[in-house]
Amino acid sequence: MEHRSILLVEDNSKDEILTLRALEKCNLANDIVVVRDGAEALDYLFAKGDFAGRDVGDLPTVVLLDLKLPKIDGLEVLRQIRADERTRRLPVVILTSSDEEKDIIAGYELGANSYVRKPVAFGNFSKAVAELGRYWLITNEPPPKAKSRSK
Repeated sequence: MEHRSILLVEDNSKDEILTLRALEKCNLANDIVVVRDGAEALDYLFAKGDFAGRDVGDLPTVVLLDLKLPKIDGLEVLRQIRADERTRRLPVVILTSSDEEKDIIAGYELGANSYVRKPVAFGNFSKAVAELGRYWLITNEPPPKAKSRSK
């Protein structure tokens, strides 16, 4: 089985800890990269800035993306992911506390694979994250890796 990982884009340290605990509880916490703002997420995905030495072809299996992020918001991160051929098919799950209809519509219009509102209660939050992790890392068949083109 190929290497599978999660990119968690989350600026709230409490939500980050809860997400990591939920994934750990169902034995899915092996390969999780955490970034805390939209700019850092894009740097990671496109191997820029602090991640310049990273193999840009080694993409996560899924991105768990918060919307309300510092520097670059989650919708702009999603827009840039979908605009680049290397990441266009990368599964992105919006995991946010926003239940605003405009955010839900914008997320899907920009190509989100799923929109999950963070439950407030820890038990519900933990269950939702565990289900997401199991689905995207175990059940779902990811898209084939894009072949890099010489320019």
